[in-house]
Amino acid sequence: MLVSSAQPGEDLVATKPTAANTEVAAGATEAAPSHFIRNIVTEDRRAGKNHGQVHTRFPPEPNGYLHIGHAKSICLNFGLAAEFGGLCNLRFDDTNPSKEEVEYVESIKEDVRWLGFDWGDQEFYASDYFEQLYQFALQLIKSGKAYVCDLDADQMREYRGTLTEPGKNSPYRDRSVDENLDLFQRMRAGEFADGSRTLRAKINMASPNINMRDPVMYRVLRSTHHRTGDRWCIYPTYDFAHGQSDSIEGITHSICTLEFEDHRPLYDWFLDQLNIHHPQQIEFARLNLTYTILSKRKLLLLVKEGHVAGWDDPRMPTIAGIRRRGYTLEAIRNFCERIGVAKRNSTVDIAMLEHCLREDLNKRAPRVMGVLRPLRVVIENYPENQTEELAAVNNPEDPSMGTRKVPFSRVLYIEQDDFREEPPKGYFRLSPGNEVRLRYAYIIKCVEVVKDAANGAVTEVRCTYDPETKSGSSRSSRKVKATIHWVSAAHAIPAVVRLYDHLFTKEDPDDLPEGADWKTNLNPRSLETLPECRLEPYLASATPGSTYQFERIGYFCVDSADSTRDRLTFNRTITLRDTWAKIERGSKKP
Repeated sequence: MLVSSAQPGEDLVATKPTAANTEVAAGATEAAPSHFIRNIVTEDRRAGKNHGQVHTRFPPEPNGYLHIGHAKSICLNFGLAAEFGGLCNLRFDDTNPSKEEVEYVESIKEDVRWLGFDWGDQEFYASDYFEQLYQFALQLIKSGKAYVCDLDADQMREYRGTLTEPGKNSPYRDRSVDENLDLFQRMRAGEFADGSRTLRAKINMASPNINMRDPVMYRVLRSTHHRTGDRWCIYPTYDFAHGQSDSIEGITHSICTLEFEDHRPLYDWFLDQLNIHHPQQIEFARLNLTYTILSKRKLLLLVKEGHVAGWDDPRMPTIAGIRRRGYTLEAIRNFCERIGVAKRNSTVDIAMLEHCLREDLNKRAPRVMGVLRPLRVVIENYPENQTEELAAVNNPEDPSMGTRKVPFSRVLYIEQDDFREEPPKGYFRLSPGNEVRLRYAYIIKCVEVVKDAANGAVTEVRCTYDPETKSGSSRSSRKVKATIHWVSAAHAIPAVVRLYDHLFTKEDPDDLPEGADWKTNLNPRSLETLPECRLEPYLASATPGSTYQFERIGYFCVDSADSTRDRLTFNRTITLRDTWAKIERGSKKP
């Protein structure tokens, strides 16, 4: 990202792009389709607006972890700045200390970095401007545009009116300027109880836009702030702080989601009344995904109530969660580019996100063999003490990744689902008297089934192999109807594997009967843990965060939190089946 040494409020001049920044900007320009915000910025530059500069910001509230919806905003704000040789600030809108934590600040910075963006020295906080915001409030009081109100929260709701009925003026609306100044200064001095008084903008209680009906600018709140400590006992509201922070930082294009469209007149009103630099607010449709909830309030409830194992639970749509699950930044950025930037809200099929991930992992993930539910196989005619090493392709999509050696021996493990004592019609895998090929190895034939005497469960399958059918040999072309994966029992490493499904059972988790709890749509089978998996020894050196394709099963990532040297834990990132690719192919048919 381009960086500048300018401080908030100073003229911002981008430094010379580095090679990395140039590469990012060029990539964005080449691959990025046009959209209405890009068109606005392009036209502004053509017209010489803001002296041709582009200065955006990503302004999260540090009251939770970022999710996939925020990734869209991150890519948009940082991407536009890179594309047009501008700047993008990372600004924390930290105006509500009762819900904010340093943990959230650090997680947000980690997520933005992971997505491949760098804000340089452009890291700011709304709390940096608390004194300036206080002075802005005094300026509005002195000009008769703000007043101290004694209504409590319930009374304020009563006076506000409804969408169809105008509100009515507060009985404190006509206080004198001197009285308002005195009361507001005493609010800051801590003379009044929490919630007992507010500072409100004096606009229009009959406005059809409820946001313009004398909104609250400051409230009394005794809560230790993660940066300012206890220096303040009054805090600005988001609506009051946001636009002025944009102005102080010299933002040119204040890009936000559609829920702030009704707030834009208030954003403009404050800036106009204060007569300060006026950024342009532009709204775009937020990201909505099927089978997913992207409300930070609801995600926080899932964490607090123990429905998930924290903000980075791989089932969560948080950036931390999907990173731990094995999603790549390339897949996320490609997804954000593909869905585009629209003016109307819509819901994106999660299959499209999964398609972008499979498309990326297919190119980069090494192939390995792993058995999730092991069934013991003994090859009776294979020498007992013999081991041979077979060549296996690491990734057929990328020959440069080469090959690896896979040990083969008399005793193997295969998947339980790859054997049926009584095979149904169309079942071509291993069964009594039937042959299958072992991947990279030989053709084997089932000759005996061993069962548990107590419950009749199959515990072992005894087979013979054809030594002339080794992969790569002259007879290896002999055809059988199925190829299955396997691992050598003597060489396999144990692992825990966690299989994940959608966190919710419905495409729209908020689609509920009246009065029903949205948590009733949680998927009770969103996590299945398999504790006795066996993997090929190549994975013994796998590092946390590395991703592999388990052949015939799916893509799996080494868990960054629970893996140990003695026992790896793998999270299933995604299955191999790609429904979105089928949808795309179907849409292209004549």
